[in-house]
Amino acid sequence: MNDKIKVLLVEDEASLAMIMKDTMEPTGMSVTLAADGEEGLRAFFAEKPDVLVTDVMMPRMDDFEMVRRIREHDKLTPVLFLTARSSVNDVVDGFKMGGDDYLKKPFSLQELMVRVRRLAERQHLYEQATTAEITGGKDAWMDIGDYRLNPVTQQLSWQGHVEELSHRETELLRMLAENINQVVESHDILMALWGDDSLFNGRSLQVFITKLRHRLEHDPRLRIVNVRGIGYKLIQA
Repeated sequence: MNDKIKVLLVEDEASLAMIMKDTMEPTGMSVTLAADGEEGLRAFFAEKPDVLVTDVMMPRMDDFEMVRRIREHDKLTPVLFLTARSSVNDVVDGFKMGGDDYLKKPFSLQELMVRVRRLAERQHLYEQATTAEITGGKDAWMDIGDYRLNPVTQQLSWQGHVEELSHRETELLRMLAENINQVVESHDILMALWGDDSLFNGRSLQVFITKLRHRLEHDPRLRIVNVRGIGYKLIQA
């Protein structure tokens, strides 16, 4: 990516927001600030950022409601949550609302920038792959029972009905499908998709497994089972 990464930062602590903006912009990012959820919602559709970074605790409209409204129209722009909350359930709720990543406060600005850049690059590759498919690029579809998964465009197809998946849903399903009827260890999944195997990420993995079970419910031959203490297995009868 040669162009600057457009970041929308929704943060109600003005001093922290300015520190983040001043640190990020010299590294090739263009940062737009919003002070609350309502302002963030307006700025998102006006600016069309590459990545949305938002605090969880926001005045006027909290970030979960803001992201829920955004996801009604845009399911692909990466969202990174910043949270000072210690509850695992709060983090899980963020993923349920359509979040792609999270950082717990206090956090390293270097880590934040690495994560933002990774999310932006992933989205850029997705857009390139989608363009390649439209213009006759290589068929990337994988057959999973009655379903077809395209890991490149993050789409799951069943009898002509196509659903857009998040990056983590796509990569998780791909890992399970590439090891059909075999156990994939939770540790391997967490390290590949989250970067560490903490309790928070373990709970998040459970949420994504539940979401995939719902997505695959039309084919009774497919089941995702929990192999207690080890990992998960996608079974195709």
